[in-house]
Amino acid sequence: MRIGVIGAGALGGTFAALLDRAGHEVVVTARGDQLAAIRSGGLRLDGGYGEWTARLRADETLREAPDLALLAVKAQDAAAAAAQNAAALAGVPVVVVQNGVRGPQALREALPTSPLLGAASMIAASYLSPGVVTVTARGTTVLARETASEADLRSAVAVLGGVAAVRSAPDLAGLQWSKLVVNQLNAAPAVTGVGLQEALGSPRLAAAVAAAMRETVRVARADGVRLEGLPALTPALIRAVDRLPLAIAGRIVRRGVLARMGAVPNPGSTLQSIRRGRPSEIDHLSGAVVEAGARLDVPTPVNARIVALVHEVESTGAFLPPDEAARRLLG
Repeated sequence: MRIGVIGAGALGGTFAALLDRAGHEVVVTARGDQLAAIRSGGLRLDGGYGEWTARLRADETLREAPDLALLAVKAQDAAAAAAQNAAALAGVPVVVVQNGVRGPQALREALPTSPLLGAASMIAASYLSPGVVTVTARGTTVLARETASEADLRSAVAVLGGVAAVRSAPDLAGLQWSKLVVNQLNAAPAVTGVGLQEALGSPRLAAAVAAAMRETVRVARADGVRLEGLPALTPALIRAVDRLPLAIAGRIVRRGVLARMGAVPNPGSTLQSIRRGRPSEIDHLSGAVVEAGARLDVPTPVNARIVALVHEVESTGAFLPPDEAARRLLG
């Protein structure tokens, strides 16, 4: 199958390499140093799925229509990327691999004839140097329909499930909000500059992350969303962050992170953007929680502080010690 991957970063690059290794014809889009590196030496995958160098055709935009496309750029870049590739994507099923709660819903105008699906992935992957993607933890990727048919969903799950753990979920909003709860983990590395495991070594910062998760759960519930679809977000974890004292909830969150991630430092996607000098998608993560909380009259002070502190780090380049970050976030 000919598969187009728009955005060969951490997750897009992981799927591009895995699909290439499985024998699919894969073309990718990239820019700048990443584009030059892929053209000159291929895209190298290492870590959790083994080592593979994919020799891929790479351009700034797709030149011809694929049979299936993955759009895996940051949330703030999705609309522009969809518009730039609209001609090649006309009528093509598109899997939007993205954080936040807008995802494929926001691309209906740019891609009116494309069957759209949303995807939330629990694969932990890092893209910190051109041409190299490192998987620090394997995980399940879950797909749900937006404008796509059940047949489109089954086909996409079958293709992507041939190279990684993939399944479907019945409700896109529930899937997106579930991932948004998990994405609150991104704040700890983003404001401290260290891997998630080390950052959560601070009990107070782990409690702050649990507090941000609690706000997200309560906003989703107020919006009538049923949290489901992600293996990492179990009903027990939801109850823990919603009801238990934050110190205990933080310990439970940290224990779950260490069990899943192991010892390899996981920087998270927000810190990766900061390290590359690129705008992060924090406004589409904690910012989305704040926006929905204001609409639904649900307090979200920790998420608001996360947004402000991440933007402060982006502008100054100065990270905080974990305990100091926790003090700033908990207020």
